[in-house]
Formats: sequence, structure tokens, C-alpha cells
Amino acid sequence: MTKEELAQHDGKDGRKAYVAVSGNIYDVSDSPLWDETGHQGLHQAGRDLTEELKSAPHVRTVMERFPIIGQLEEPTPKKKRWGLF
Repeated sequence: MTKEELAQHDGKDGRKAYVAVSGNIYDVSDSPLWDETGHQGLHQAGRDLTEELKSAPHVRTVMERFPIIGQLEEPTPKKKRWGLF
């Protein structure tokens, strides 16, 4: 799943709530701690939360509670064009 596709799963208006952490995409839709405003007003669904959660305690054990529904695709680097222009 690309970041653009992930962004469509923001948990708003009945959409599923997905988050990415360390390349995995988790479905947090069924968690009572996630709603249309995100997770307790701190984190938003539809995003890669890897950097935000680096300092959070027990990230791995908390995220293991949720099903992994896919992998976050890395953008393909653009090829450099060599030449005069």
C-alpha cells in the first residue's frame, strides 16, 4: 500500500483506520482508543507513525494486538537524467 492509499484509511466518515509502523500497516479500526479524531488526540490514522512512535514505550507489544493488513510501499526513486539539459 502506498502512502497515498494509506491516507484514504483515516477512520473518518465510516472509513477503516489504518496506521503504518516500521513498514507494517495495521488495522486499528476496532480499537476503542481510536476514533475519528485519531488516538487520544495525539496520532492520526491514515499515516506512517514510525517516527512519532520511536520514543513511545512498548510500541511493538501494543501494535502486535492489531492485525497486519499489508506493507507500506517505499516510493520508487526517480532516475537521474544525465546530459546537458
